[in-house]
Amino acid sequence: MMQNPQILAALQERLDGLNGSPSGYMESLPKVVKRRVNALKNLQVKCAHIEAKFYEEVHELERKYAALYQPLFDKRSDIVKATYEPTDEECEWKADEEQELTDEMKEKAKVEDEKKDEEKEDPKGIPEFWLTVFKNVDLLSDMLQEHDEPILKHLQDIKVYFSDPGQPMSFTLEFHFEANEFFTNTVLTKTYKMRSEPDESDPFSFDGPEIMSCTGCTIDWVKGKNVTLKTIKKKQKHKGRGTVRTVTKTVPNDSFFNFFTPPEVPENGELDEDSEAVLAADFEIGHFIRERIVPRAVLYFTGEAIEDDDDDVSEGEEEADEENDPDYDPKVTPPPLPLTRQARLFSVALVFFLKPPTEQVRYGYRCFAPSGV
Repeated sequence: MMQNPQILAALQERLDGLNGSPSGYMESLPKVVKRRVNALKNLQVKCAHIEAKFYEEVHELERKYAALYQPLFDKRSDIVKATYEPTDEECEWKADEEQELTDEMKEKAKVEDEKKDEEKEDPKGIPEFWLTVFKNVDLLSDMLQEHDEPILKHLQDIKVYFSDPGQPMSFTLEFHFEANEFFTNTVLTKTYKMRSEPDESDPFSFDGPEIMSCTGCTIDWVKGKNVTLKTIKKKQKHKGRGTVRTVTKTVPNDSFFNFFTPPEVPENGELDEDSEAVLAADFEIGHFIRERIVPRAVLYFTGEAIEDDDDDVSEGEEEADEENDPDYDPKVTPPPLPLTRQARLFSVALVFFLKPPTEQVRYGYRCFAPSGV
């Protein structure tokens, strides 16, 4: 059903209808009834302001629990960059596949692993941890260029910081690098500023906090190492003399590190289509890093988080096949339990992608909220 184009088209039509002009029914109502409807709309505005306060408290709750997570993330970072060696107890992990092996096979595998370890030099920490995470996630790997990879091998940690109580709502991503030959910064930052209050001119459009803007940082590139720029040579012909000369020009280059120089949002808030599209994608990436990558980095490193997402899609397709199968009998083959996580992800994604780009930006904050995921 979720893959049925007719149903999706019907949903889109219904959503379009919801965004349309007020129905003729409202116009036909008596003045006294319209007056009461206006009272209800005033109540709705008050509801929007209460909802805004709710999201402000959610932000504070996220900040509180971020502080509880941080010692675990710090230890993860220490293991990755080899400043801490985990104990045997900390390294004990029984995967499903290992439990199915016989003692004999386990012993054989252990001996073979020990031989391989003896043959190889012991690497420090977990080499290329974050680069591997990025390469495993389509949303991030699409941003990577070949010339970015040697730099991202030096990425040691990504941290998330929330704005302090009483400060405007925001969060900051910190990318921590070891000393390298490309730039002198040890930390690159990206800050997302948000607003959680109804727009006075359109209070009914309030749907939770929205990202208003984002700011990057200046990267202090070592001379000749700036991968966000490239040098090209062009031949120019003199109009009068007809002579040809070669001109060298520096132009922008595709790179992950353009992430730290996003388009600026003008004071009037109006952007051209290209900048709007770039910012919409930027907001999506920023929230994905904050809500999924940082908390579950090891699962994206191993690929398990990606497999979970793929399993959700496969299960959804199987359900659709069963519904379309005339021989399917739920009494003989009971339906699977409700896929709460899958259903939530689908509903969020469906609403997001059915919205126009401008509304996607507004809705972006809530698209990747981790609650229940």
